[in-house]
Amino acid sequence: MSLFAFLDPAVGLAHDVVSALAEVLPTALAIVLFTVCVRLALHPLARAAARGEKARARLAPKVAELNRKHKGRPEKLQAALAELYKEEKASPFAGCLPMLVQIPFFSVMYRLFTTPNDLLGHTLFGVPLGLHVGSAQGAAQWVVFGVLYAGLAAVGYAGFRRARRAQAAQAAQPTAQPGQPGLAFLPYLSFGTVLFAALVPLAAGVYLLTTTAWSAAERAWLHRGSVPVPGVALV
Repeated sequence: MSLFAFLDPAVGLAHDVVSALAEVLPTALAIVLFTVCVRLALHPLARAAARGEKARARLAPKVAELNRKHKGRPEKLQAALAELYKEEKASPFAGCLPMLVQIPFFSVMYRLFTTPNDLLGHTLFGVPLGLHVGSAQGAAQWVVFGVLYAGLAAVGYAGFRRARRAQAAQAAQPTAQPGQPGLAFLPYLSFGTVLFAALVPLAAGVYLLTTTAWSAAERAWLHRGSVPVPGVALV
């Protein structure tokens, strides 16, 4: 039995919805539309996460000052931090919890588009949605996968630039701490979706492109006019 078998009832429901959409739309477009509907339903959680990130960014200088002031005295530091968050009516976990709540939804969608089912027998420009890039044959199939990966790379580049701007903004802060060498590679994780897409069927790649593009656009809109803050967007 699969480790994620407990998700099967929800996966079955999602399958029925996408199948219903596929009766009036091309299956690939049905996947895109279903993904957009789910992301739209989860948008309030994304807004809550953005508010939490902005609160953490706003309080970051004060937190850094308290870290210096109470260095080597963890009890006093924890008490001071608790008092700070209480005064500011904020929480250090305000941006994390909404993101964690979204994980089951993305797990269901990932399982739907990677587990063998009748949807994967449909095609996108003649390429089966259940096909992996390693099994692609002929120029037409390679073109479809190439366009998909190019789209994922473009979205990844947008995330890469945002992460680099966030690192630069943090480094420019008067209270900035010396950076750790390993953290310099974090922006490059934005391209991880391209590599991951090579391991999953075309249908999952279509889902990944849709949800990562939504995440990039949603994050840019929610943080418009503010200093970029580091973070990992869920897909």
